Amino acid sequence: MKWTYLILLLLVSNIGTAQQYEQELINYRNNYVAEHLKEEHSPIKYEQVKDLRFYPINKRFKVIAQVQRIKDNKGFTMLTHSGKKKSYYKYAQLTFSIDNKEHVLYLYQSKRLMKMNEYKDYLFLPFTDNTNYTETFGGGRYLDFVFSDIKNGQMILDFNKCYNPYCAYAGGFNCPIPPKENDIKAKIKAGEKSPANINIEH
Repeated sequence: MKWTYLILLLLVSNIGTAQQYEQELINYRNNYVAEHLKEEHSPIKYEQVKDLRFYPINKRFKVIAQVQRIKDNKGFTMLTHSGKKKSYYKYAQLTFSIDNKEHVLYLYQSKRLMKMNEYKDYLFLPFTDNTNYTETFGGGRYLDFVFSDIKNGQMILDFNKCYNPYCAYAGGFNCPIPPKENDIKAKIKAGEKSPANINIEH
């Protein structure tokens, strides 16, 4: 009886944790939409909210990445969809596994934003994967972090939170194009999909 009780308690706890995580992601997505509607320059207007699409929440795409800091004093240029160039430093190498397959991505820091108090600890993770052009925006998707997300040489990558750049909805924006080194050779079926009823060619 004791073991049966403990097993049931564990199952209930796991169900509760899963439900809490799902609610956190729902709140995150609702806030994402609300922020778009408040942002003056956002290409997404109220009548277009219905066109936003997301994959079902899947905890398989929430992983722990090993963080290896990179000392980049030179920096590099990242191209954008508008043709404008932006300057970044390579901040860290991230190593993680999905379905027992190891992947590597790189985390970047904007030369411009690091000079601004509000964004000086901002870190940027643009990436492409095998869902691009079919289920997700061909120009890749993004994740954002801050320094404090890195703890003891690790950080959580939750691809359920990845989002489209403005360029997925309209032309004329300076959306960074993910470097080739940040191409994931797998289908990341999590986060935001291509919007419905919008055809942006890149």
